[in-house]
Amino acid sequence: MANERYKYKAINNKGRPIRGVVFAANEADLYNQLQGAGLELVQCAPLSRKRGMFANVSLKKVKARDLIQLFLHMEQMQSAGVPLLEALGDIRDTTDHPGLRDILADVTRDVSEGSSLSEALAMHPKVFNNLYISLISSGEETGDLTSAYRHLIKYLKWVDEMQTKVRKATRYPTILVVVVILTIVVMMGYVVPQIVGFIEFLDQELPIYTTALIATSRFFQAYWWAVMATPIVLFVLFKVLRKGSRPFAFETDRIALKLPIAGNLIRKISIARFAQTFGALFASGVDVMQGLKSARQTVNNLYLIDALEGVEEQVAAGSPLSESFNASGEFPSMVVRMIKVGEESGGLTVVLDQVADFYTKDVDEAVQGLIAMIEPLLTMLLGVMILWIAVAVFGPIYASFETMEF
Repeated sequence: MANERYKYKAINNKGRPIRGVVFAANEADLYNQLQGAGLELVQCAPLSRKRGMFANVSLKKVKARDLIQLFLHMEQMQSAGVPLLEALGDIRDTTDHPGLRDILADVTRDVSEGSSLSEALAMHPKVFNNLYISLISSGEETGDLTSAYRHLIKYLKWVDEMQTKVRKATRYPTILVVVVILTIVVMMGYVVPQIVGFIEFLDQELPIYTTALIATSRFFQAYWWAVMATPIVLFVLFKVLRKGSRPFAFETDRIALKLPIAGNLIRKISIARFAQTFGALFASGVDVMQGLKSARQTVNNLYLIDALEGVEEQVAAGSPLSESFNASGEFPSMVVRMIKVGEESGGLTVVLDQVADFYTKDVDEAVQGLIAMIEPLLTMLLGVMILWIAVAVFGPIYASFETMEF
């Protein structure tokens, strides 16, 4: 029998009411699950499948900041000597995120039934990826979960900071582009037709720039919907092609790395992500090959992923890490030299942190430079358009004044 989603209200062992949503085969299964998680069922009701998108309200995305709070609480309770099951139960009962609360209810039940924490978290791959599982699994093997939590907190804080920089790099230019497009559409579709209507009644031959303005304005009036829809259609088509064709996605990622400014920004972000992730895994005792594979999953560019797979193959064949990165040809010489120094000195973790810190600061500077370049370019585009309108409108008017007889 297929599991169904149940909305429930329960009481924990401290008498506090707990609400959430879990999958269960029936009400008896739900009761047993909650009992295993230390909760006493009060009432429940199956969620209708017909409610579509509204049925998934409790499954909203778990963000990096939510996970930071989770592992921060886990680290504090582990340091204080609180047993794992009690810690999970307390965090489950106090978290404000409904989706994370339901996940922690499942994790608490699985751990109470004999699963390790890493195994229980691995049952929710959309929230806890291989990196988290590898770090916690390493902490379980070494008996030092506190250190694993600290590495996770440090990594997640870095991820949150990097995501903020990436959003800043894309959001502001996107807003500017949208504003420029809307301004052009409004001026060509509504403002210019009212202005040039007068010019068409002048008894004189219009210059080429004026006739071009009139033709452009008429095009916008007739096909404004196509002008507005074209960028959206192209974006959707691009996404569909990337998802459906790996060769297309690979080639576009290769081209993206060669773009004048954006290409360097993409490469720096990817290197920073990889170095930070690999450093956290290596510091936690994860072996090099597993660390390379897990860290590769944080890189989004397929061309760089292909290069990292080549690095893994060479390391597996016995080549030093620095030589493998150098052979790929996709990593700056500074990164290769620093990794070589880390290998020779035995301080690879410190070196990887330094690489991540360096490129994190470099990404911030690159973002500021990109924004500083895009803003004047778009302003200049608007200025050129306004100048074109002014010359095309007032040029024929001034020319008509010269032919008038007083």
